[in-house]
Amino acid sequence: MRTNIVLNDELVEEAFKYSTNITTKKELVETALQEYVNNRKRKNLKDLRGKIQFRDDYDYKSMREKK
Repeated sequence: MRTNIVLNDELVEEAFKYSTNITTKKELVETALQEYVNNRKRKNLKDLRGKIQFRDDYDYKSMREKK
């Protein structure tokens, strides 16, 4: 989708300081949007805490050792 937006120049410059391989504003905005979406997805997973019931014989520690 093509759109024109006005960005805060100071914020853009600060974001470029934290990026290692991003060279364009387009890449910067796309990366920021992807990180935003991923962050929201993680928050939604946190909402499930305490709501998932596991089988009595479920052993997550043994599953970790197999890797």
